[in-house]
Amino acid sequence: MSGNRFPKGFLWGGATAANQLEGAYREGGKGLNVPDVLPGGKIRHQLISDPHFDLEIKEEVYTYPNQEGIDFYHRYKGDIALFAEMGFKVYRMSIAWSRIFPNGDEETPNEEGLAFYDRVFDELHQYGIEPVVTISHYEMPLHLVKAYGGWRNRELIALFERYAKVVFTRYKSKVKYWITFNEINSGLVMPIYGLGFMVEKEEDKYQATFQAFHHQFVASALAVKACHEIIPGSKVGNMILYVPTYSYDANPENVLFALEEERLLNYFCGDVQVRGEYPSFIKRYFKEHHIQLDIEKGDLEIIREGTVDFIGFSYYMSRTEKKDKSSEQVSEGNIVGGVKNPFLARSDWGWEIDPIGLRISLNQLYDRYQKPLFIVENGFGAYDKVEKDGSIQDDYRIDYIRSHIQAMGEAIEDGVDLMGYTTWGCIDLVSNSTGEMSKRYGFIYVDKHDDGSGTLERKRKKSFFWYKDVIATNGEKL
Repeated sequence: MSGNRFPKGFLWGGATAANQLEGAYREGGKGLNVPDVLPGGKIRHQLISDPHFDLEIKEEVYTYPNQEGIDFYHRYKGDIALFAEMGFKVYRMSIAWSRIFPNGDEETPNEEGLAFYDRVFDELHQYGIEPVVTISHYEMPLHLVKAYGGWRNRELIALFERYAKVVFTRYKSKVKYWITFNEINSGLVMPIYGLGFMVEKEEDKYQATFQAFHHQFVASALAVKACHEIIPGSKVGNMILYVPTYSYDANPENVLFALEEERLLNYFCGDVQVRGEYPSFIKRYFKEHHIQLDIEKGDLEIIREGTVDFIGFSYYMSRTEKKDKSSEQVSEGNIVGGVKNPFLARSDWGWEIDPIGLRISLNQLYDRYQKPLFIVENGFGAYDKVEKDGSIQDDYRIDYIRSHIQAMGEAIEDGVDLMGYTTWGCIDLVSNSTGEMSKRYGFIYVDKHDDGSGTLERKRKKSFFWYKDVIATNGEKL
C-alpha cells in the first residue's frame, strides 16, 4: 500500500482512559467514581446489568482492578517515554472528573488534580506529542450517581459546564483537541457507564435514557461553545461507538430491521451533535415508545449553536441483524448483540473481526456528515504469552491492526477526510467491559494479572516495533 494514502500530518497515536490505567484512586484529593466500585472479572458485566446492584466497595467479596489500574499516576513519565519511542504524534487520554471535582458538585476544583494533568501534558509536550483529551470517559463521580441520579438530572448540565470551563481555562495553552463524551451512544446498551444510572424498569429504558441523552446534548454543546471562546483555534469533537449493521439476508424485513437498529445506535447521537438538531427518524421512535422529552426554552438553540468540529468514533466490530433471532445463534461476544456472521472470524472474547467494516463505516460517516473523522479507538483484545526469553510475539495483534489500517487507506482513496488514528489500549490496562487485565490490547505489556498480582513492569511487545515503523513511514510500511 502506498504511503501517499495517508496525508502529511496524519495523527498517529494511541488511546487510553483515566479510569482504566491511572490508579491512585484515593490519592491527590480524588473522589470515588463509578469504575472504582465496579468489581473485576467477567462478573462485572452481569452486575452492571442488575438494577439492584449496589455501587459500594465490598473487598471481602470482590476485587477492584480500576483502583490500581496500571499505576500510570506514578509511572506516567516512563509510559510517555515509551509512547514517544514509538513515535506517537498524539495521545488520546481522558481527565478523571472526580480528580478535578471529587464529588462533582463542588464550587472549587481540586488543585492537586489539576496539577497532575499539568505534569502529564508537560511531559507529552516535551516529546512533541499532542494530547487529545476526553472530558468525560466512563468515570462519573459516584456522588453524582447516588445524590443526583446521574444524567437523568438536569442539574448535571451546569456541573459539567463548570468542570469543562475549569479544564479549558487551566489547559488552554496545552491542549488543542478535545472530545466531550466518550461513546455517548453507549448509554443505549451500558447506561451505568455513560449516563450514570441503571435501568430499573422497562420504561426507564426509554423515557429516562433519552431524557438523559438530551441533558448530555445540551451539556456537550455548551462545552463546545466554551472551548471555542476560551481556546481560540481549538477543535472539539464528539465520540460515538460505531458499529455498521448488516442485514442477515436480502429479506426486506431484515433489511428494514437492520436499518432501524443502525440509525438508532449509530446516527441518533451523531445527528444531534454534528447537525445540531434531532433527526426526523427519532420522532416516530419517541411516539411508539411513549417518550416525552422535557426540553426547556433555549435548549434547542444551544444544541444548534454547539455543533462539533470533528467526529471521533470507536470501531471494533460490525453487527449482523435479523428481526426474528429464534432460529439463529446470537453473537454473544459483540457488545451490541446481533446474530453471528458466518463470514467473520472472532477474537478470544467473541468480538467479530471485520476490517472491511471499518472502510464501510468511514464511508457511511463521511457521506452523512462531510466533517473530518478521527478513529480514536480500534484495537485487539487477546491473551498474550510472555516467552521464555521475555518476548511477546503478538502477530495476531499486528495482523488485526494492519488489516484495519489498510481499510483506512482504502477509505481515504474513496474520498474520506480522515485526520487520525489512535489504537485502543496502546499500553495494557483494565478492560472496561470485563474488568480483566488478561484481555490485553497494548503494544506495551504490563506485568499485572486478574488476581491483582504482578510487578507492573513494562515490556515492549513485537507489535511495539511494528507500529513504530508504521508511524515512521506514515503508513507506508505495514
